[in-house]
Amino acid sequence: MSEKEDPHKKYETHLWVEKYGDYLYRFALMRLRDPQVAEDTVQETFLAALKNLHQFDGRVDVKYWLRGILRNKSVDYVRKSVRRKELQDEQVQEMVGQLLFKTSGIPTTRPKDWAFDPDAAFAQEEFWAAFQECLQALPDQMRTAFYMKMVEEEDTEKICKELDITDNYLWVSLHRARSQLKTCLESKWSAS
Repeated sequence: MSEKEDPHKKYETHLWVEKYGDYLYRFALMRLRDPQVAEDTVQETFLAALKNLHQFDGRVDVKYWLRGILRNKSVDYVRKSVRRKELQDEQVQEMVGQLLFKTSGIPTTRPKDWAFDPDAAFAQEEFWAAFQECLQALPDQMRTAFYMKMVEEEDTEKICKELDITDNYLWVSLHRARSQLKTCLESKWSAS
């Protein structure tokens, strides 16, 4: 077999770990900040390079080609870890929702009484300015869900479809919105 026919021999793949291993490891460690993940990512890089050696055209140095593969592997790792974190956060929220609400959507705990008389406050114009400020402090999706349900009196099914959430998640969001609004209003509103 000639050198042209054997790309492994031409590009000295048996020397890659020795020649480029430390360089790639430092590159991965700077980006991923976890020694074990950096090691694993470098190994995946070498495996992917060997598997796809037929695509290497030699226009750039092997070192930089490997670095490009490593950069893509690092990005993939970060994306996967972000998705796992989002999934874990959703799972935690779902579990909390199930603990706080009966299957009927009714809270299992009773909220504490207000620090002021809400009915009297509703009649005062200054209260509504404080309410708007507190409403704007809510996270976007929670604020939207609260506004659609409580102000626009939209149907639960329509809200869930529009926000792409489950009805249980909606009820948990509404419960949290009410709780956060109450805390905020009690700190900002003082009926004199």
